[in-house]
Amino acid sequence: MRKVLWLTLCLSLCLMVSAGALMAAEKVRGVTDTEILVGQWGPQTGPAALWGAVARGTGVLFELVNSEGGIHGRKIKYFLRDDSYQPAKTKAIGKEFIEDIGVFAVVGGVGTSCGMAVRDDLMKNKVIWVAPSTGSTHWIDPFQKYLFAVYPLYIHEAYLLTQYATETMGKKKIAFFYQNDDYGKQGLEGAQKYAKEKGIKLVAEVPVEVTDTDLKSHALKMKEAGADAVILWILPKHAAIILGTSKAMGFSPQWISSTTLSDSELMFNITKGLWKDVVYANFLNQQSLDRLKKYMDATEKFAPQEKYRGIFFQAGFLFAEPFLEGLRRAGKDLNPDSFVKAMESIQRWNDWLGHDLTYSPTERQGMKSVYLAKCGDDGKPIKISDWLTYAGK
Repeated sequence: MRKVLWLTLCLSLCLMVSAGALMAAEKVRGVTDTEILVGQWGPQTGPAALWGAVARGTGVLFELVNSEGGIHGRKIKYFLRDDSYQPAKTKAIGKEFIEDIGVFAVVGGVGTSCGMAVRDDLMKNKVIWVAPSTGSTHWIDPFQKYLFAVYPLYIHEAYLLTQYATETMGKKKIAFFYQNDDYGKQGLEGAQKYAKEKGIKLVAEVPVEVTDTDLKSHALKMKEAGADAVILWILPKHAAIILGTSKAMGFSPQWISSTTLSDSELMFNITKGLWKDVVYANFLNQQSLDRLKKYMDATEKFAPQEKYRGIFFQAGFLFAEPFLEGLRRAGKDLNPDSFVKAMESIQRWNDWLGHDLTYSPTERQGMKSVYLAKCGDDGKPIKISDWLTYAGK
């Protein structure tokens, strides 16, 4: 009898341990029956504060989704943190997201250097990261299972802009003015790649530090090089300073800019009209008028205090849309691996503010195209090209 009781007790304990282990295994960080915890950093203060609107736009879209009942019965609990465009602060925020809050995913996140401060920690802990708000190759090379890039690559974008300046605009002496970090250097690499293929050289490659405010020497280098076009890969504040400084010294090249300065109305205002006729790249499909109207109406409802509602703010919608689509496709049984499988099923998806989003088990660069526009009167955008896709290797 004692032996039977002992065996029964052992069996019961084993079943309890197994049940506990199963429950622990089924628990997914940042996911409950009713919520999904999502984080994003963004520079609400500091030299890149204008780009901080991206994270606020994402927040509005999440509010809209929650108001409609969430996704598969779960609502998104959103944590926005200000890193002031400082990688050390981003690093601390990443630690908070992983260890203190326990987020399921990060969406967006402005800054190449800022993102690199946390990339490895996020990936090691299987934190889903969708749409870093930067076109760096660091998000796809080396391959990261839980990271899904959306932003077209800076290298490809710069190649296309240099090609356009040379072959369509007929510019002969192109200078490149870039932020002296991975963000600017990857743009420079794309311009250099085109120049090398065509057997030409950029007449000037001029770096600028994030903390620089006096850009007279920078403008002088490009003027003395005889540049008839200058491609900009810089902060909005530096764009305003360099255009003003150049005008004062009688230097008036064709200015061309990356997608990071694609809000023509904002740039027109902060440059006091000097942004007129600047050619720039963009990837936010402003032809999706019904979708944009729905999101902007949601802004009026959920963030009436938001004064800035331009392209950078709207980009926050775009960066969040693929994440939401992944949640829908993953279904009720949500975990990092089910989400990855769902994202890998997205092929040439166009039901969003971007263009031809595609992933696969070996592909993490979702969007590969940009279009070109020109700043018109009062900053109004004038589209000057169809979607352009880098065709090289």
